[in-house]
Amino acid sequence: MPTLDGNCRMCWTPSLLNLPPACLPLEGMAAARTSLGRVLPGSSILFLCDMQERFRHSIVYFPQIVSVAARMLRVARLLQVPALLTEQYPQGLGPTVPELGAEGLQPVSKTCFSMVPTLQRELDSRPQLQSVLLCGIEAQVCILHTTLDLLERGLQVHIVVDACSSRSQVDRLTALARMRQSGAFLSTSEGLIMQLVRDAAHPKFREVVTRSWNVQRAMIGHLEPKTWRIQKIIKEPVPDSGLLGLFQGQNPLF
Repeated sequence: MPTLDGNCRMCWTPSLLNLPPACLPLEGMAAARTSLGRVLPGSSILFLCDMQERFRHSIVYFPQIVSVAARMLRVARLLQVPALLTEQYPQGLGPTVPELGAEGLQPVSKTCFSMVPTLQRELDSRPQLQSVLLCGIEAQVCILHTTLDLLERGLQVHIVVDACSSRSQVDRLTALARMRQSGAFLSTSEGLIMQLVRDAAHPKFREVVTRSWNVQRAMIGHLEPKTWRIQKIIKEPVPDSGLLGLFQGQNPLF
């Protein structure tokens, strides 16, 4: 067994010595690959957390958050990524807001902050599941608790940062940093959508990404003309949800 010196029997590891990846043993490299955060439609699921009427006027950037979550849901449906929806104590906090476009999804009522206990059966029925894409509110409560529970199950968690918010930007920012510290991935909606699509030749790409006619022709000139149609979902950039100010300057949390 390698030792730090002739007397100490403490074993060393490449991670302790900050060795480059080339020095990692093969099993270490395999472990590193599992933490890259790849997102594939066949092994992913979309979680939509508690976007309800009573939160409409108290959550910062609520309309923008719901708009981005609705975009994620439309893409999930196009790519056949399953989606699950929860409502926190709907008797008091009201139903899911209609602009989320969640018709056809059966909301699951909960009182626990985490979504996981109420969705346990759904998770157990999907052995191929590797990644959870998480949208909703509030970042420091239900999103955080859900993230920790999912990570504890060995799942990769991708926080859609432009589709999560809180009543205060301080709570929102600190929760994002906390989840990142615990091992969650922070991603934008468009970044995750492009990971799911992966290729401009994807048969659903034209329905997911809207670009100008000239850019379309440059990118997909090898495709059949019928695929050169105006794309629908990402036609404009996502609405500003106040994140830029959080990331500017010397931010001690990131």
